Amino acid sequence: MLKAVILDDEERGSSLLTRKLESFEDDLEVSAVFNDPYKALSKIVDIQPDVLFLDVEMPGLNGFQFLEKLGSFNFQVVFTTAYDTYTLEALRLSAVDYLLKPIDEEELHTAIFRLKKRFSAHDKHGDADKPSRNRLALPTAEGVYLVDKANIVRVEAMSNYSTFYLNDHKKIVVSKTLKEYENILTDAFFLRINRSVIVNLDYIVKYRKGDGGTLEMSDGTEVEVSASRKEALVDKLFGA
Repeated sequence: MLKAVILDDEERGSSLLTRKLESFEDDLEVSAVFNDPYKALSKIVDIQPDVLFLDVEMPGLNGFQFLEKLGSFNFQVVFTTAYDTYTLEALRLSAVDYLLKPIDEEELHTAIFRLKKRFSAHDKHGDADKPSRNRLALPTAEGVYLVDKANIVRVEAMSNYSTFYLNDHKKIVVSKTLKEYENILTDAFFLRINRSVIVNLDYIVKYRKGDGGTLEMSDGTEVEVSASRKEALVDKLFGA
């Protein structure tokens, strides 16, 4: 049974969606409904939903800004909105679906089918019990990308910007500092190895010894390790 949360600033909209989701009670249950995005921010981590039905247009904090403020999370997203101007942006976000209000029951059925299929794929690959908060919302000039942490090879600082290099060779430039992401990427498989680079340890191919040493990453890049970070790296790679 999938656990769902609804965030819509309009009570009428959230009530209508709740009623329509009752048709899928064998597959999904609505655990919480929020009409205030700031209240949702403080509660959603504890709820740990499988899917968030997220309104795009909300006063004070829209759906994309909500995900950005949340920073790191572990749920799928289905966007809902009365406007059709966000379709391409939502597709960039790798959301499960994009539902235009008033929500058509057939389109909702398709969204639930896609949602179940996505979770079924997770089960087959053995990561149904993956750790919480394994996704990031990366705000760019184009929109907010939703990225699985496991797909991040490295993050490099560029003044007040950070560049994310993904395992599909995609590059995403974000207007936040590396320090901000160091505080978010606290997982065991991430480590800042010098002033300018955070690496995903799972993508290290080779470590060459030296004053600090050099890492060869899976995408062919070589990254120097500062002498002050060498001990932390060696402990991560070879420690008990």
